[in-house]
Parts: sequence; C-alpha cells; structure tokens
Amino acid sequence: MSEIIPLHSFKVPLGGQEIDLQQIVHVEGGMSLMRIRIREARRFTIFDIDPATARLWATAMTQWADGQDNK
Repeated sequence: MSEIIPLHSFKVPLGGQEIDLQQIVHVEGGMSLMRIRIREARRFTIFDIDPATARLWATAMTQWADGQDNK
C-alpha cells in the first residue's frame, strides 16, 4: 500500500487545467516519488517522478520563467 500526501494544488489561468502535486510513499520499499496530476475536463494525465527528475524539471521551468521576466 502507498501513502499519498497532498503537497500543492492550483488551477492554470489560461487553460483551466487543475494541477495537483502529491508525494507518494511506497510503504513496502520506502521509495518516495512526486505525483503530478493534471486534470483537463474529464481527462487525467499522471506523472510519477523521482527526486532527480523533479530537480531537472524545476530547474528547466525556473530558467524559462526567469527569461520571460525580461520580455
């Protein structure tokens, strides 16, 4: 069995997608992942990512966002 811990939820202003960030802790192996759930109307897209991938994704998104501040 896995434990699901809510981290953050928000709605995208332009597309209306609902994004939920959760921590998934697998009790058996102790592995911890971040679950990203994107809801678009009735459709869900779910990613379970490890800490290294989360770090890469966060860095890429931050670099992009920081570059938009100058425009």
